[in-house]
Amino acid sequence: MLTRRQALVLPLAAGLAPPAVRAQTAPAWRPDRPIRMIVPFAPGGSNDIVGRIIAEAAGQAFGQPIVVENRAGAGSMIGAEAVARAAPDGYTVLINSSHSAVPAIVARVPYDTINDFVGVAVAGFSPHVLVVNPQMPARTAQELVALLKANPGRYNLATAGIGSSVHLGGELFRTGTKVQVEVVHYRGGGPSVAALAAGEAQFGTPTMASSIGQVRGGGLRALAVLAERRSPALPDVPSAPEAGLPGLIHEEFFPILAPAHTPEPVVAALGASFRSAIQQSAPKLIELAGVAPRPGFETSEQVMALVREGVDRYGSVMRAAGVQPE
Repeated sequence: MLTRRQALVLPLAAGLAPPAVRAQTAPAWRPDRPIRMIVPFAPGGSNDIVGRIIAEAAGQAFGQPIVVENRAGAGSMIGAEAVARAAPDGYTVLINSSHSAVPAIVARVPYDTINDFVGVAVAGFSPHVLVVNPQMPARTAQELVALLKANPGRYNLATAGIGSSVHLGGELFRTGTKVQVEVVHYRGGGPSVAALAAGEAQFGTPTMASSIGQVRGGGLRALAVLAERRSPALPDVPSAPEAGLPGLIHEEFFPILAPAHTPEPVVAALGASFRSAIQQSAPKLIELAGVAPRPGFETSEQVMALVREGVDRYGSVMRAAGVQPE
């Protein structure tokens, strides 16, 4: 026999059931027009290469094209700010491996790196590479350090822009080895690698994705992969510890983000399609960009936790190196 309390609760539960059932069976969000993927660097850099590989597969999954739009400038801040200010409707996303690095180098970032975004997916991880123009006499990392110390201020270090992860890698090398060089900022990874190959700059720490083609083709000489172990993408290049640079471990990751306040069902749909596209594209990402996907980033919260961890780590590393945001 029902008690009076049970009799009162059952109608309430019955009244709540239909919306709950409808929520569980509601169709997932699907775009009805193209989605913009903002790459905050010039074409040819790592974010551009990785973004285009993933956009093709994700667009097929959505049934709508994902249009890659390069918004270069200010070490990725122009493109990132455009996404932060975009309508939170699922039609604008950002891919930016420098997202967590920017606050470590730039004092006044025009958006909140954490709170102005929500996580969608992580395209993968890839180490940076210490490279030189082939005309440089240095054939090892230690020879490069000796050459730079013997010629203070003579050689140019190329970066992908102020606040970029390439800039951060260059600062780690410069402060860790105590060399004096001219730092030259370009408008993205592609232009910085082109400058290195042309001899405008003599060395740098570009991403593997942006430099692997030039390294394999002989346009650049790789002296070290900035990781604890060698990369299967460049198996003949020594790791940082092997090259005598044990403190120079610098790996980038590629978060895909949407504007804050994007509805949860939209974020979930974006995340599912992008994760599927990343897994489908894994062989191409590894071969063409040296970028390896990893599990463990299935939710928006997990993506943003990685971004937050990166902000803290980069900030700590640069403060320890004596580099203050400017």
